[in-house]
Amino acid sequence: MRGPALASAVLSAADALTALTDARERTLALVASVSDEDLEGVHSPLMSPLVWDLGHIAAFEDLWLGHRFAGLPLLRGELLDVYDAFETPRAGRGELPFLRRAAAREYLEEVRARTLETIASGDIGDGVLHELVIRHEHQHNETMLQTLQLARLDYYEPPVPSRKRPAKASGAATGLELVEVPAGACTIGAGECGFAYDNERPCHRTDVRGFMMGRTPIVNATYLRFVEGGGYERREWWSDEGWSWKEEYDITHPGAWTADLAAEWRLGKLQPLDPDRPVVHVSWFEADAFARAHGARLPTEIEWEKAATWDQETQEARLHPWGEEPPEPGVHANLDLFEAGPSPARAPPAGASPCGCRGMIGDGWEWTSSAFDGYPGFVAYPYREYSEVFFGHDYKVLRGGSWATRARVAAPTFRNWDLPQRRQIFAGLRIARDI
Repeated sequence: MRGPALASAVLSAADALTALTDARERTLALVASVSDEDLEGVHSPLMSPLVWDLGHIAAFEDLWLGHRFAGLPLLRGELLDVYDAFETPRAGRGELPFLRRAAAREYLEEVRARTLETIASGDIGDGVLHELVIRHEHQHNETMLQTLQLARLDYYEPPVPSRKRPAKASGAATGLELVEVPAGACTIGAGECGFAYDNERPCHRTDVRGFMMGRTPIVNATYLRFVEGGGYERREWWSDEGWSWKEEYDITHPGAWTADLAAEWRLGKLQPLDPDRPVVHVSWFEADAFARAHGARLPTEIEWEKAATWDQETQEARLHPWGEEPPEPGVHANLDLFEAGPSPARAPPAGASPCGCRGMIGDGWEWTSSAFDGYPGFVAYPYREYSEVFFGHDYKVLRGGSWATRARVAAPTFRNWDLPQRRQIFAGLRIARDI
């Protein structure tokens, strides 16, 4: 998860101080119970050592707030290459000379002390770079939770959630129920005011033909029926690339499930895997095959955003699916739960988009059929490595945010992206059909 910002004034010095402090408390609480060995070790070639993320968070803040904003020399210039996310692929980060636990904590503290000194002056400019740094740390928290899920540390004690999980929606939704989204023009992307990433801009108008959209994400019980019904054996449901990937890696179920899931579920051995919660840890290939098996498809990202925001009566896009204010965690969305584990229950009926879709923010990322690319008139900011270098057919767009996404980050215009074979992310799917 990455991205730059283009915006007018977005943050005051006082708000920046509060938000930076909150982000750091979350980061440190997340790894407080992790041993030095597990903090510094590699748990998956897909992920960085957890302690690398800590050093990277410090280096990013020092670069943008200490060096580029305040004009100060870098505290640890020799570490820039070690913590350059673009130049150091995850698979090789375990071999880098990264700082160990105590040194990484010291680095975080030194960088933050300088940041606080500059904020104390009262001058943070338009606040865009401070907002960028805050959200960057939030996004790494979600990445670290992915690592912790893959690590499966028996002793791990997640922090106590600051929010309660929302109640389940009434009625037994499967994810196969559809609502109609009318044809017509709509506005896509982030407006000129406030913070946004460069790939969310410019805001533009486009026409979308009418379509049907899943009222909820596909839930575990529905996906289990797909698995038991030969979903991973029926060649006709898979793309050529998806089938080759599935066969090469012997993929037979979602990433967080076991091979004997159905039997274990019936025996009550998989209590955390609630049948009514959205399925997660599925790749784009799996999501695409599931949709095909049900005579459906994945929505385009434009369709997804229209379904999340477009109010047919007012002919305007809502800033948030729930109304004019951000979704309130624990009431309208599952954001900010800060737990390592399966995604929580669906959002309650009150958390519905204008067209009636539920749970579009905060249950799980939702794969779309769209390749990641820039909108017409795209301008890279603050540099190309944030978004532009990932444009093309290799990466697929995800929308919506997950239970591990902070409310500050999640928005219906936010564009996440990953390779179609990736399953470590908390991602599921919502189906669509043509009318």
